[in-house]
Amino acid sequence: MGEVVMFPISDKCHKFNGTTPKDINEPDDSWFEEVIDDDLKWSFALNSVLHRGISEYQEIVLLDTKRFGKALVIDGKMQSAESDEFIYHECLIHPSLLSHPNPKTVFIMGGGEGSSAREALKHKSIEKVTMCDIDEEVVAFCREHLTANKEAFCNKLLELVINDAKAELEERKEKFDIIVGDLADPVEGGPCYQLYTKSFYQDILKPKLNPLGIFVTQAGPAGVFTHQEVFSSIYNTIKQVFKHVVAYTTHVPSFADEWGWVMASDSPFCIEEEKMDKKIRKTINGELMYLDGASFYSLTVLNKMVSSSLKNETHVYTEDNARFIHGQGVGKKETI
Repeated sequence: MGEVVMFPISDKCHKFNGTTPKDINEPDDSWFEEVIDDDLKWSFALNSVLHRGISEYQEIVLLDTKRFGKALVIDGKMQSAESDEFIYHECLIHPSLLSHPNPKTVFIMGGGEGSSAREALKHKSIEKVTMCDIDEEVVAFCREHLTANKEAFCNKLLELVINDAKAELEERKEKFDIIVGDLADPVEGGPCYQLYTKSFYQDILKPKLNPLGIFVTQAGPAGVFTHQEVFSSIYNTIKQVFKHVVAYTTHVPSFADEWGWVMASDSPFCIEEEKMDKKIRKTINGELMYLDGASFYSLTVLNKMVSSSLKNETHVYTEDNARFIHGQGVGKKETI
């Protein structure tokens, strides 16, 4: 059995657990704690707090962490970290674009930090990327602080829209080759959980896809102990709407867990290593840091426990019967 080690908190040590500290210039021994569950926390040593605030929709914090660099935290949950965000965003964006014969238009739901747009714009065939985020404050401070995405925000092929993605898709007449769900995790009271429901996928999102169109979404924690929080339900919900559905996962260090994505279409997917590698060389500007044909194929091979759960999942995500990961959005907090 493992040894239990207790780390006492000194008088000088500041814990930052989702409520903002009084002084933005944090001392060297400050830590951020993300509550994973009632009996589990994940801590980050901080250099400083770069931004904090509560927008109309969510609690937003931008941290400078010692291990992972700049990190975006929304409603107390890590969204991305400078040192390893390429893992999450390459997995979210490139499989769908590489699976499409000639992707020209992309609609990103969420993605306010700009990393998903950055990755989509690497594809030579792209004519337009529309990024629709509900929270102008998130977009504004990411544009200011996340230098890796400055070129993407200035790209003439990027259309930036501040709106609810559901309303924006409903109002638009155009259709898209790829629709991406780069949304915050579904937390109770948060702004995003309605965008994981069967009715949204079926009645609003799918009709906005062109023939051969592909939908892909981040789908939350997918580890042995966490995949049944929302990942298996999101997968099963999407299966009710699309003919062909692929789930894949990989470890993201700053998330302290395996993470999941779901890709779907009414056209079959052909995931062959050599073809994907050839297409990467032909259609993408620059190098990918994480994905190639072999690695993407390996991500679709799930362990026995997760695979069995996805196969046997019966829950379908609806507004009245939603599942949430641990935590609460601003809306829920304000009602307590």
